[in-house]
Amino acid sequence: MTDPHPAPAPAAAPRAAATGPMRAVLRAETRLFLREPGSLFWILVFPTALMTILGLVPSFRNPDENLGGRRVIDLYVPVSVLLAMIMAGLQAMPPVLTGYRERGILRRLSTTPVRPSALLGTQIALHGVAALGSTLLVMAVGRIAFGVDLPGQPFGYALALLLAVACVLALGALVCSVARTTRISAAIGSVVFFVMMFTAGVWVPVQAMPDALRRIVQVTPFGAASQALDRAATGDWPGWLWLGLVAVWTAVAAVAAVRTFRWE
Repeated sequence: MTDPHPAPAPAAAPRAAATGPMRAVLRAETRLFLREPGSLFWILVFPTALMTILGLVPSFRNPDENLGGRRVIDLYVPVSVLLAMIMAGLQAMPPVLTGYRERGILRRLSTTPVRPSALLGTQIALHGVAALGSTLLVMAVGRIAFGVDLPGQPFGYALALLLAVACVLALGALVCSVARTTRISAAIGSVVFFVMMFTAGVWVPVQAMPDALRRIVQVTPFGAASQALDRAATGDWPGWLWLGLVAVWTAVAAVAAVRTFRWE
């Protein structure tokens, strides 16, 4: 006489029910993301194009004693990497979710098994992958076209890079959470965008800033990330201080985003 043991079926069913909606959200959001050539251009192409334009300036390819014998183009590779992240997290992602909220899509989704964390996580994953893809493109063009050395501390560079990606996407998620309309999102995102561009060193590399200004910028998310990436690029460990600052900013922004997110 057989002994029925149907225990595995009830355990598998909740897992399937939980993962099914998440897979559906990921597929749908991926298709929509790939249909936005404008976002893909600003994330994937613009940072590399900007670095290439700067690299074509003859003086930027010459060693500078004020930069410790390094070239300006050497400093702009990490800056272009951070620019790609800023484009992804603060310019491309917030309008998507705020547009969903404004059109009532989020309200309709709130009646389905889809949770806020699934939609936020999907957007974060898609834009994070795009930012990392742009990073590889920037580093490849910098190396091939301008002879920029690859990071001397690969592990430290990768760690600083992942923390920086997490930080900018957490900040972008926070903008999505607090902005109720696309206009508010655009206004907040633009202010944060230009501040982050400055602190990342897009206009003036952090290493070339005056001492007093550099000390202030270094405690910002991208000032610290810029320092960490630059140190790792030259072969040094990024520094626990810079990594810790980026991690703290990431945690604060992520917690605030989760707690303030609303469907409508």
